[in-house]
Amino acid sequence: MQMEPQISFKGFEPSHTLRERVLERIDRLEQFHDRITSCRVVIEAPHHHGRLGKLYHVRVDITVPQGEIVINREPELNHAHEDADVAVRDAFDAAQRRLEDHVRKLGGVRVKEHPIKTHGKVVRVFAEEGYGFILTEDGREFFFEQDSVTGDDWTILDVDSKVRFREMSGDAGPYAVAVSVIKGGESAE
Repeated sequence: MQMEPQISFKGFEPSHTLRERVLERIDRLEQFHDRITSCRVVIEAPHHHGRLGKLYHVRVDITVPQGEIVINREPELNHAHEDADVAVRDAFDAAQRRLEDHVRKLGGVRVKEHPIKTHGKVVRVFAEEGYGFILTEDGREFFFEQDSVTGDDWTILDVDSKVRFREMSGDAGPYAVAVSVIKGGESAE
């Protein structure tokens, strides 16, 4: 990225953890389009809305050579956005889809394909700390965090849960993202 990402918090105290999560998501976007020139993110906690609760609003502005991608997630319809992490995740998921579409429309520029999902079994979960470990059939172990678990699967995740995930490599070793529980009738493929 040519310019340092700009991250703003409105209506609540800046959160170091949330800022780090946003920076991680920006890094992921750069894996799909390596010519992002700037990225501005505004996370806003609007006034308390009676029955709706405190819903976070996230705006992501991405500038690329052939245009600008703007994600302006309105929280009014999604109670999950009472959690700032969920609001940020949803906004960046939408930004990634829009960025992939933008690259496809340009033609000639190849969109990075998603890695194949790996399957495994949860061998340890530290629910209070928000992380765990997955063991694959070939004996490899992957660290994962609560926010790497899709949807509400963290609430049903337990030791011996069968899961699918994407493999990532980090400085501390392999880790899992996009972890989802393989439910009863679902195929492992």
